[in-house]
Amino acid sequence: MPLPPLPRLPAVVPRSGVSPEARRSLRQLLGDADRALATSFRDGSDATALAARRADVVGRVVVHVWSACLGDTPSAALFAVGGFGRGLLFPCSDVDLLALIDDDATALSRALEHFFACLWDIGLKPGHAVRTVAQCRDLAARDPSVFTSLLDARCLVGHAGLATGLRGILDDPSLWPARDYLRARVAERDARHARYDDTAQNLEPNLKDGPGGLRTLDAIRWLGRRLANAPDLDDMVAEGLLEPGEATRLERAENTLRRYRFALHLEAGRAEERLLFDYQRALASRLGFEDEHAKNLGVEQFMQGYYRAATQIERSGTQLVERFEEMLAPDTDPQPVGTDYVRYGTRIAPRNPKLFAHRPAALVEIFIARLDEPGITGFTAETMRRIQHAVSLHGESLAGDPQVLGAFLTLLRRGALAVDALWRMNRHGLLAAILPAFGTVVGRMQYDLFHVYTVDEHTLRVLRNVARFADPDARREFPIACEIWPHVEKPELMLLAALFHDIAKGRGGDHSVLGEGDARDFCTRVGLPDDDVDLVAWLVRQHLLMSTTAQRQDITDPAVVHRFAGIVGDWEHLDHLYLLTIADIIGTSPKLWNAWKDRLLADLYTATRFALRSDLAPPAHAGARVRECRERALSMLLGERIGTDDIARVWAEFPDTSFLRHRPEQIAWQTAAILRAGGVTPLVEVHPFSVRGSTELFVYAPDRDGLFATVTAMLDRLRFSVVEARVLVSTSGMALDTFLLLESDTQAPATLQRADELRVRMHRALEQSAGQGLVKRSMSRHLRHFQMTPRIEFADAGERTQLALVCTDRPGLLAAVAQALAEAQVRVHDARIATFGERVEDFFQLTDRSNAPLSPERREILRACLLRQIGPEPARTTSHADANA
Repeated sequence: MPLPPLPRLPAVVPRSGVSPEARRSLRQLLGDADRALATSFRDGSDATALAARRADVVGRVVVHVWSACLGDTPSAALFAVGGFGRGLLFPCSDVDLLALIDDDATALSRALEHFFACLWDIGLKPGHAVRTVAQCRDLAARDPSVFTSLLDARCLVGHAGLATGLRGILDDPSLWPARDYLRARVAERDARHARYDDTAQNLEPNLKDGPGGLRTLDAIRWLGRRLANAPDLDDMVAEGLLEPGEATRLERAENTLRRYRFALHLEAGRAEERLLFDYQRALASRLGFEDEHAKNLGVEQFMQGYYRAATQIERSGTQLVERFEEMLAPDTDPQPVGTDYVRYGTRIAPRNPKLFAHRPAALVEIFIARLDEPGITGFTAETMRRIQHAVSLHGESLAGDPQVLGAFLTLLRRGALAVDALWRMNRHGLLAAILPAFGTVVGRMQYDLFHVYTVDEHTLRVLRNVARFADPDARREFPIACEIWPHVEKPELMLLAALFHDIAKGRGGDHSVLGEGDARDFCTRVGLPDDDVDLVAWLVRQHLLMSTTAQRQDITDPAVVHRFAGIVGDWEHLDHLYLLTIADIIGTSPKLWNAWKDRLLADLYTATRFALRSDLAPPAHAGARVRECRERALSMLLGERIGTDDIARVWAEFPDTSFLRHRPEQIAWQTAAILRAGGVTPLVEVHPFSVRGSTELFVYAPDRDGLFATVTAMLDRLRFSVVEARVLVSTSGMALDTFLLLESDTQAPATLQRADELRVRMHRALEQSAGQGLVKRSMSRHLRHFQMTPRIEFADAGERTQLALVCTDRPGLLAAVAQALAEAQVRVHDARIATFGERVEDFFQLTDRSNAPLSPERREILRACLLRQIGPEPARTTSHADANA
């Protein structure tokens, strides 16, 4: 597409200033130019060419205003810096300027003020600095970022002598010598990447400053210029720092990011650099991505394009740093490492440059050698290049080469040590070559808030979590997992299960079923025994079983544990599934793991081991379970010197369900609290750190309709999340309600101070006859983009009705549900609460106010009340404040 023509500017009278009419004209000119550029972009013009054209337009206007305000002064010069200095301005980018002045040019201060004020007035938003050459030198000597900014400085107008002075700063070898500059740039990179969790695979990545973003490409060029006098990619090819193919891939990735950035600025209407959820769907549509099916959305394809480009840039940036380090500190004294490799200092390389081409298995074996050789920290830069050449050369044949697969299995048998090698193999594209199915999920985004990383990044993090279980220092955080790991006879099976558990994401269909087939095929090809193949395939198929059982079912019910144990079958499967489940949860999102889930999974694991040790005996009859719980609780209470008559009096009012659904220690705690209260109600008792790493709230009060709503409304006001609720009624009509809680903000149990606050505020609320009103809090920016119409399903459950509610999470959700239940005149007897990112899956046991199952009419009334209370919030336009929420 042809670019919009450059605007014609009127003649200017030097130092005459810019009249209001002229300012309006310039403002109109810039607006017209921006609109023309936006139209050209929508019509398919290249984003880089358009950004260069905008820089040309703005440059002409800036020079025009400079001439009008300062004329042809010998005491000053104006430089474009930043992206403007590099000759690119995206639709809403700031116009960064540096005004260099002579030491005695103070008389220009008023004219410079007018100049910059005029630029603001016509809408350019300049970022500017006014300095002398000496000041620039002083700042550049102290701050590598200032020195770097001068590398991009481009003289727009002014005295040539000042430009020469600026070049003198850059050419001074005493200012930031090559090694110092490289160290400074690497330190800046590491600090910047740490702000983004050291990965480009975030849900809302920063395409400018994040890992693999456009800033990485800028840094590559800065290093090339300072260290090798090679300021662009072609120059680096000429210097041997890049190969033509590498430069082509970098240019292609850069063009992708520039296209996305241009579109993002247009969509946001401001200099937004984050691919926020607010814009992702619109950008995908703007750039022509369409939904393929429900599990390969257009927005996911759009984001995959970003992730793959960012991965390429980050990979090349890392390798270039390695090459620069070798260039500055060459080691020419190779030492042999086995028969095939040599080491240069701390780096390893093949002895024969053609080794990888002649023997593909060496591509994997060199990673093993790197693990085995003490003191090795990496490969030589040339080795990294040869690995990538060999991967391209052999292509798909690597996935079927028996020797390659044998070497890969040998690597996996190193257990935890192999995980770092797998990360590095992925960086070189080797992992995807050996596992082509893995290559299809590289950069694959899952458009939800549950999975905060792309599938490949998540998989690699799961592998790292598995490796942590081999670290003795992790025993305090993962006591059971660290206890299990030394007994895992074949760690390669655990790593294979982690590699394949999500490998079928995005294909359509059940990824667990599809992944099972992939895992079975691969494990067979690498020559694993049938039993090992079956174990890996089973783990992939059932990798969600333990977490869903623990979070969605009542694991205090022996029947639930018995069913789960029947699926697991033996201790070996249970041990492996427990390890994979924990690693998977933590690798999905750091925010998902908390003490409650830790305890929940530990309880299920322990109960299942007992069931398996008992040869899967059917669960004890309810009467026997009640007797066992009563006996253990009685022993605890007698130890506290509480009399048997007092205990019997309290327990006479407890329904058998209390002893079926609560642990003995909970029964003992509740009983002691009731006795201490001496008949005074309402009773509110709080255990800050109780069962399963949560805070336990016990409410003992006369039962009344709306009590559940009152309690949940106060919990919402105090910002507690309910993870489990037991709502029972004594034989004398007293509510025996138990809630397991976590702090909403931290997902941690309450502190002692917070527990006291909860006790006082809840007691006060229960004493009031009127129910607590709901707190209206707006939905977060993230959640607003993942709203769904609530899915409400009813099922018969004996003498009760089960409500299954699947909906979007939101502040005060449970309180709103409780309000709907009260409005529909429905009683709650049990609640299971589970949240998965933006998605809530809650289960309630309900009756009407006569304690009968809900009739069809009552179910429809409840459905209407729920939809009114928790239906999707209306969408609203994202503000700048929202975007920073």
